[in-house]
Amino acid sequence: MTLKDPALHLRPAQATDVRGIRELTKPYVESRAIVPKPAVAYYEGVQEFLVVEREDRLVGCGALHVMWENVAEVRTLAVAADEKGLGIGSTLLDALLDRARELAVSRVFCLTFEVGFFSAHGFSEIDGDPVEPAVYAEMLQSYDEGVAEFLDLDRVKPNTLGNTRMLLTF
Repeated sequence: MTLKDPALHLRPAQATDVRGIRELTKPYVESRAIVPKPAVAYYEGVQEFLVVEREDRLVGCGALHVMWENVAEVRTLAVAADEKGLGIGSTLLDALLDRARELAVSRVFCLTFEVGFFSAHGFSEIDGDPVEPAVYAEMLQSYDEGVAEFLDLDRVKPNTLGNTRMLLTF
């Protein structure tokens, strides 16, 4: 993926980026657009993240979390407020979708308030159960909140009220 601005650089995240990712996502967490997570969760999932940096400052991030054989979730997609409109979010999403294809994942899920953005990238709203009953039963064993959101479990409703579950199928 190429960014229009040559000062911007897309790369896999490193453990040393976690502080910057948390700072970047802080306004989104405060507005409840991104579910709060402890620092340890970011360190545990750092290999799932891509970041965009301008010089030594992170200006965008996003993660791809595999949930099942053919399903992954785009998580924590965020762009710095002063960098919006430059294509950073679209570039990150495209790169994450490329990662999903490389992993042979055929469906990508997101939970979002940004329905228009994800619709423009081919995502559609989910209606009903997103997986067959046997897979649903297996996925219920996960402790991951993203899996619970994907399955639309009642226990996550307080955190996701107003968000839209969306899915892209390749």
